[in-house]
Amino acid sequence: MDPITVHRLDLGHFTRPAAEWGGPHARVEPVLGYLVRHARGALLLDTGMGTGSPETDAHYQPVRKPLTVRPGDADVIVNCHLHFDHIGGNQRFPDTPVLVQRVELATARAGGHTIDSLLPGVRYEEIEGEHEIAPGVLVVPTPGHTDGHQSLFLDHGDRVTVLAGQAYDFAAEFGTPYRPWLDRLAELAAGRPVRVLFAHDRDLWEGILPPPR
Repeated sequence: MDPITVHRLDLGHFTRPAAEWGGPHARVEPVLGYLVRHARGALLLDTGMGTGSPETDAHYQPVRKPLTVRPGDADVIVNCHLHFDHIGGNQRFPDTPVLVQRVELATARAGGHTIDSLLPGVRYEEIEGEHEIAPGVLVVPTPGHTDGHQSLFLDHGDRVTVLAGQAYDFAAEFGTPYRPWLDRLAELAAGRPVRVLFAHDRDLWEGILPPPR
């Protein structure tokens, strides 16, 4: 199997108010994207925080770092979901297909889901369910944070990487609470070591996924 490589991108950070996550204080969270190179080219998972809403900026106090991936560096973009902190650079790639679950795009276009001005001028390609981008590179629905959330399953042969986006906020939370799509990831991993990377946590989860329930 041709090698699949993953490069993590630091796209800045924001501050989540205590009331929003149920903790004793505000929490600073990184915003991370991933550039994946595979046998057929390259893809970009998420493009950072978008602008266009003073209210959102006042609420989250974002600190943005530039996206260094340029048009032409990636053949396809995958957004784990369409909240503003994952799609901010999409409009820089007007000719690059952006894969999104059909239900996620419909929810975003209905309003009240993201910064609406970030949605136009993007070449969305709607998918439903799993979607193979290249051998060993699979989009897998991972609903929970949003109904249309999706993750990337990368098959390295002897091991697996999952780019989980915001399927869970933190590595320490991975698997809790249980979500049915964990069984599908376990089925795909077939007992091999799994490394899981996240959109808002620099830590990672490593281990063997328990067999499907």
